[in-house]
Amino acid sequence: MTPVLPPAADPRLAGAPASPRPGADPAAMARTARAFEAMALGALLQPMFEGLGKGGAFGGGPGEEMWRPMLVNEFARAIAEGRGLGIGDAVMRQMIAMQEQRA
Repeated sequence: MTPVLPPAADPRLAGAPASPRPGADPAAMARTARAFEAMALGALLQPMFEGLGKGGAFGGGPGEEMWRPMLVNEFARAIAEGRGLGIGDAVMRQMIAMQEQRA
């Protein structure tokens, strides 16, 4: 049985996680660009839901305030995973250009 080490003693958790070299994996760059697009879309969609008030389709109550931002973020992620708005494509092109400048 492998002993369980506390986080401070576990060498795998020491220091900052090693980040892969950008550009080394095009799939990772595409995921990063999509994640950025989802974050930007979430910021754009959030104000649309602020004026809806409580109740209606969401049922109201104190839990609604907690769950609504998660719903908006999920909408944004779904849009970005679909066709998106092109923000991810623009970010990907910029990431590739930055990699070419470094090379």
